Amino acid sequence: MGAFLCAGFGAAAPAAAADKVLHVLAWPGYADPDVVKAFETRYGAKVEVTLVDSDEALWAQMHSKGTPPFDVLAANTAEIRRYTQANLLAPLDLASLPNTKKQLPRFQALGAIDGLTSAGKVYAIPFTYSSMGLIYDRQQIPVAPHSMLELWNPRYRGKVLDFNSAQHNFSFTALALGYPHPFELDSAQMRTIAHKLVDLRRNLLTYYTLPEEATAFFIQHKVALMFGNYGTQQVQLLRRAGADVGYVIPDEGALAWLDCWSMTRAASDKPLALAWINYMLEPSVSALLTQRQGLANTLSEPAEGSADAHIVWLSPVEDIERREQLWARIVSGDRSERF
Repeated sequence: MGAFLCAGFGAAAPAAAADKVLHVLAWPGYADPDVVKAFETRYGAKVEVTLVDSDEALWAQMHSKGTPPFDVLAANTAEIRRYTQANLLAPLDLASLPNTKKQLPRFQALGAIDGLTSAGKVYAIPFTYSSMGLIYDRQQIPVAPHSMLELWNPRYRGKVLDFNSAQHNFSFTALALGYPHPFELDSAQMRTIAHKLVDLRRNLLTYYTLPEEATAFFIQHKVALMFGNYGTQQVQLLRRAGADVGYVIPDEGALAWLDCWSMTRAASDKPLALAWINYMLEPSVSALLTQRQGLANTLSEPAEGSADAHIVWLSPVEDIERREQLWARIVSGDRSERF
């Protein structure tokens, strides 16, 4: 990511010894070193950032033994609900988060966003969002594809990239197959999708986790199509790397995520944790997220409007463990007739 220090962070004079430590669990690009350094300088604290590359990894980190508990984390709304129900998050004091008043009105209406509130208390603050569309190489595919089903087109054998995630793969495939409730699949639908995802292996170059990894694969191996889990963030990375790519929301719709910041119940210094969340909503920090990552922020309208009618916001799924068990078998090469 970028290595320059953005002006406008308003860093104060360096503090003496930083005896306060904030443990942050986040995604790539959310807490770049210069952004962290400015926060440390202002609050006289040490920030230790742990990055994750999937929802599964995020959950595992929160349950890992032998590591210091995390104070704040970034997760999508579906995961926030899961963490709240598991009693892992602490309610937020909005009076300690004055920068929320700078957010667009739709992101200030917390009660209208599924997963952010519980029993009248707020557990997460929106930070960034993106659709999870289809990324394609314009040189190989001059006409934009219209469906995620193009990932299965035999002409792209060995030229497809897929994100390594049980939940999203089952959900986007459900959308592509026309299932009306992609997050609430019955056993017959799960079996059909498992077979479909086994079939997808024929076209795959590989699975990816991080956006930088996907960019390298895409360019080095002349990939034609990719399920863009990181959406516009990946498009920007690819274009900066010289790839001529297009991005589409399929006709059947695209999954979309809204990532938020939350404070954990284990937070040892709640004022410092709240200061971090508030800092993430400063205009200079949010703008930097858009400039560097190509992701929309919650303070300003995106440069390009999204096709809201085709966006399907992530929701909790019917059985996370069942999806992960099936996905592990799919990725490991299990044969279709065994599902």
